[in-house]
Amino acid sequence: MRKAFISPSKFVQGEGEINNLGNYVKLFGKTALVIGHKDDIARVIDKLKYTEKQYGIKLCYGNFSGECSREEVARLTEAAKTQDCETIVGLGGGKAIDTAKCVANSQKPVIIVPTIAATDAPTSSSAVLYHTDGSFDDYAYFKSNPNIVLVDTEVIAKAPVRFLVSGMGDALSTYFEARACAASFAKVNAGGQCGGASGTRTALALAELCYETLLEDGYKAKLACEGKVVTKALENIVEANILLSGLGFESGGLAAAHAIHDGFTVVEEAHKFYHGEKVAFGTITQLVLENADSAEIDEVIDFCKLVGLPTCLKDFGIKELSREKLMEVAEKACIPEESIHNMPFKVTAADVAAAIIAADKLGA
Repeated sequence: MRKAFISPSKFVQGEGEINNLGNYVKLFGKTALVIGHKDDIARVIDKLKYTEKQYGIKLCYGNFSGECSREEVARLTEAAKTQDCETIVGLGGGKAIDTAKCVANSQKPVIIVPTIAATDAPTSSSAVLYHTDGSFDDYAYFKSNPNIVLVDTEVIAKAPVRFLVSGMGDALSTYFEARACAASFAKVNAGGQCGGASGTRTALALAELCYETLLEDGYKAKLACEGKVVTKALENIVEANILLSGLGFESGGLAAAHAIHDGFTVVEEAHKFYHGEKVAFGTITQLVLENADSAEIDEVIDFCKLVGLPTCLKDFGIKELSREKLMEVAEKACIPEESIHNMPFKVTAADVAAAIIAADKLGA
């Protein structure tokens, strides 16, 4: 059986680590293009100025528009060329990070500097492209993962706590989806071309550690973030949200939870909720689909309630989901290319609709 595991070349995490950005830029040259929203750059501008002076490098700024679109990627690619930037730095949230990956396109070194721990995008070899109006365009896949992921926990601790909690929601699905993929011998992102590959035991073990870390330190990390301080618990959760979840999803695989998240994109009330918040409810629904042990379902629901993740439709502001809209969600979750077909049994739209209703009642 062919198996695969991929990861970034280097992952570094700690308080004040952005101060050392120049040290890593110097590995590839002296000039880097920083792709980040102006507000995110403003939050860390003192650190960026310090690292320039300390390490004798030059940081150029691309004035990122905020949307990872083909047009923005083309503009910033030209900006990097015009300013002779040897390295691309993606600083901020998911869209800035993905744009940096696209601009680098495995042709230039890319350093990822997340300022929030809301998703597991920083470590991955893929990106999501959008149209300029914000609607979904396509996925992009690259030959390699980021060269360096540099995480400053001091910066993340000072970001709004909802981002950290949303990251926990995304990370929550990692073990259960990897477990389902292992049971079905599903192909995972790490397999790439050549017919794909299944996940490794290493990826499954990291995914399980991700879940254990959430249960142990999730609530404590939330409290630390509310106080804008870095504690061991917060350090552990940032690692779980970014590294363990990132390696787990890419080399362990996705299954029903993320597909159900995608299904809910057709529900207007859910639009204002973050990716991880919707994935958390998708995880509960996946466990219902599997008819998982009641104690396990209760454990997941209790965790979500403890940290403030949605557990029922009411939490999304959905007072009533018509049968027609429910089936629209379920059918979108079951389109041929969705990850729900990585489950170790056949799943139909009717199955998903029933699981959503049951999950809603359990979570409420």
